Parts: sequence; structure tokens; C-alpha cells
Amino acid sequence: MAIGNRITNTLNAAPGRSFTHLCDRWARVRRQPHPTAARALVFAIVLCLGSAQGWTQQSDQQQMRGLDDEVQEIKSDVLRISAELNLLEEKLLYPSGTEVAVFVALAQGDAMRLDAVRLQIDGQLVAHYIYSAKELEALRKGGVQRIYVGNVATGDHKLEVLVDGKLDGGEDFSRSEQFAFRKEVKPKLVELTLAGPNAGNTPIVLGEW
Repeated sequence: MAIGNRITNTLNAAPGRSFTHLCDRWARVRRQPHPTAARALVFAIVLCLGSAQGWTQQSDQQQMRGLDDEVQEIKSDVLRISAELNLLEEKLLYPSGTEVAVFVALAQGDAMRLDAVRLQIDGQLVAHYIYSAKELEALRKGGVQRIYVGNVATGDHKLEVLVDGKLDGGEDFSRSEQFAFRKEVKPKLVELTLAGPNAGNTPIVLGEW
């Protein structure tokens, strides 16, 4: 009888709480996830998301590199086709039997600042070119410019060249020369080598190819 009283007193020690209530509470406690396990689960999810995002970025970068390569290839094809079309157009416009091309170069080591060149063939103006600083620098480094290409009948012709520029001291320099050349039944190539008077060279020298 005393034992029964002790069990009854134990259950009644917490007013308002029955044995069934205590069992339910214990069951809820067991159902709650462990904090460490929850953090591990969250970390795994974040890791998976990060891996997926990294794979997506890598895939996008590969696609962009592929597109860049395709664009560069297309540009190369366009430039090649354009060069071929220009060559074909030139052959159609300037047949070899009547073609004349005039090139301009600067004498080596000449310090004249070339401003402009005008060309006349048989009294007709065929070219008037004004040079930029970059073009002048290219000529000084040995570059050659094709200033004119056109059609001229076979026979004897007169070429007049007018050069405008400035000397080292800033003085204006202008010189004109006339040359005679003969056009055969084949392309005619003419080179004009220009120089200022201070270099000790002839201002305009005609060379024929």
C-alpha cells in the first residue's frame, strides 16, 4: 500500500501533467532533428548548389569561347572573300593591256614632312592625296603607297607630279616634275621616290617596273 502511494504521489508531483502528457512530450523531443545533422544537411545542399552553379558558369564560358572562335573564323572568311573580290574587280576594271599603277615612297633617311601629292597624266588630274601623320610615319619606315591605278592606252604619255610638304625648319616646300613614259601591252608600274632638298637627293625620282 505504501508503494502504491509513492507511485501515485510521483505522478501527482507535477499538477496538471499526466503520464500520457509526459509520453507525448518525450515523443515530440525525439522527433525534433538534431542540430548537427540539420547543419550538415544544409551544408550539403549549399555545396550541391554551388557545384551546379560553377558547372553552369564553366559551361557558359566554354560556349562563349566557342562563339568567339566562330566569329573570328567568319571575320577571316569575310576578309579573304573581300580581298578576292577586290582583286577580281581590279582585273575587270583595269585589264592588263591598259593598266597603269603609280606608287609613292620616301627617300631613305629624308626628314621632309610630306603633306600632299598630286598626279596628272596627259594634263588630266588623276590623284590628289593628303597624308596623315600615321601614313607619313609608315612611309618613313620604308612603306610604299599605291596612290593611283587606272587605264591608259598604249603609247607615249606624260606624267606630272606635284609635291607639297615642309622642311625641318618649318618652311613650306613645293616641287613639281614632268616625266615621259611609254605604255606597252602589259601592266605599267611606276614608282615615285620623293625627298626634300636638304637631304642632297633629287626631290622626285621616277622608277619604272
